[in-house]
Amino acid sequence: MKELQQEVDAYISQFKEGYFSPLALTVRMTEELGELAREVNHFYGEKPKKNDEKEKTIEEELGDMLFVMICFANSLNIDLEEAHNMVMKKFNTRDKDRWTRKDS
Repeated sequence: MKELQQEVDAYISQFKEGYFSPLALTVRMTEELGELAREVNHFYGEKPKKNDEKEKTIEEELGDMLFVMICFANSLNIDLEEAHNMVMKKFNTRDKDRWTRKDS
């Protein structure tokens, strides 16, 4: 994850504008989530694409979301690996008995 954050930072750092504001990044993430939802709906839902709509993939939209999320974290100096570790600790403690486990 650190390498991904460094790669995105190297890309963004070459531009004078730098990172967008947290508000703008939240809006961008929401926009990308909408595009992901649209692709999921086309692929798994009841709404097929129109003939003139550009072919996109769920993979591409997830990549777009990941890029914006990394930008958001970098702009706020958040280490996503540490954030991930905090969340996994929460799931492995607070939620350890919340779901039905598979038989092993």
